[in-house]
Amino acid sequence: MKRSLKEFTKSCWPTIEPASKFVDNWHIDAISEHLQAVVEGNIKRLIINIPPRHMKSISVAVALPAWTWTLQPSKKFLFASYASSLSIRDSVKCRRLVESPWYKKHFGETFALTGDQNQKQRFENDKTGQRIATSVDGALTGEGGDIIVIDDPHNVREADSSTVREGVLDWWDQAMQSRLNDPKTGAFIIIMQRVHENDLTGHILANEHEKWDHLCLPARYEIGHPTPTRSSLFFTDPRTEDNELLWPERVDDITLTSLEKSLGSYASAGQLQQRPMPKGGGILKAEWWVPWEKDDLPDIEYIIQSWDTAFSTKEKSSYSARTTWGVFREKGQINAIVLDMWYDRVTYPELRSIAQESYNEYQPDAVLIEKKASGQSLLQDLRMAGVPVLEYSPDRDKEARAHASSALLEDGRIWFPSSKKWAKNLIDICSAFPAGDNDDIVDTCTQAWLRLRKGWFVTHSQDYDDDDQEIKRRITMYG
Repeated sequence: MKRSLKEFTKSCWPTIEPASKFVDNWHIDAISEHLQAVVEGNIKRLIINIPPRHMKSISVAVALPAWTWTLQPSKKFLFASYASSLSIRDSVKCRRLVESPWYKKHFGETFALTGDQNQKQRFENDKTGQRIATSVDGALTGEGGDIIVIDDPHNVREADSSTVREGVLDWWDQAMQSRLNDPKTGAFIIIMQRVHENDLTGHILANEHEKWDHLCLPARYEIGHPTPTRSSLFFTDPRTEDNELLWPERVDDITLTSLEKSLGSYASAGQLQQRPMPKGGGILKAEWWVPWEKDDLPDIEYIIQSWDTAFSTKEKSSYSARTTWGVFREKGQINAIVLDMWYDRVTYPELRSIAQESYNEYQPDAVLIEKKASGQSLLQDLRMAGVPVLEYSPDRDKEARAHASSALLEDGRIWFPSSKKWAKNLIDICSAFPAGDNDDIVDTCTQAWLRLRKGWFVTHSQDYDDDDQEIKRRITMYG
């Protein structure tokens, strides 16, 4: 048996993935060769950017340590992902591989796992080699590694939150860079999909003090957008045709197109093409809104009102804002149309009165109110009046919520009555976000869209969880 990482991965595939066939491709060679160069000491700092579903974790988190131990059983690995469950998942797969009959048949004399350190999160061999799994911000007191692997440090649903994202960068700067057992001989591997301009890849490449090898593999080859690959192995992307796929045998054009539609253009640029779009507007593009051009509104099957309330009536304070949305069917597709919009700086008694009047006018099935500012009082007062109120407690910032909901808009599921001047104003406000002045009305839109998706009223393949409270009234036809 050949001792290259690529051949090892191919040979052990039936053991780690018995239900699927190994599908070879040039990108697996590229990844394997760069990882092998790390183990051999020829690369000390390696970044691999690659889309999901392209055998990333199996290559680096499962095959790499198991193969390395056949040659260097004393090597110590430290793996970290954004969630401990992901790190542990791959740790278990790697341990099962090492304990498998196939592995013992071919490499059983090299080492044996120790009985006192053989756990899901951590296992060791009798040659002092070890594999430790942790998470971003996980406890690392006294722990280190000869090879430290960061596998998807960002949760894609939280990467647009500057607070969460900067927490990952601080973790890297302050906690991880001191974890190499020997800084002169040790190595870092970062393998991830791009999620933001200033994600960990962007942060390192913008502030590098050391040379990093960078293997960048977009899902589609784009003429005019050269990949930023910088390889000491002199690797170049072999693709030459525009839109040529990375792994067409496994992720074909139909599959990738569906994924692109699901993610939306912003997320696709980062997660699939590895070139995240810049911030500063255009999250909720005006051209994505669909006009309802008939005089009469469609047959509405579910109505939700969405509120964002303010603290005060001062001129420079935020607005209190409301949008009302109706769910309807058009040509077999389930959509949402905005029925009205309101925003102003008002006193709390005025706000309460307006909220009651708007409920009486539309009789919505649910009233969604963010639990902040005067929203807490409004929640209580409307509930006492018998209004079906839902609490909304966002756990991420405004831009993150806008990005999370933008795919629904881009997919043509959000409509507006073309004859209403206020609707054009709403679209202008949303399209200016986050550079515009009025983000309160934008909040009412995004929290309504996310709630409608979570309740399966307006469906989309990439769903987003934002709070735990269930919608009280569901339309049974939406299943």
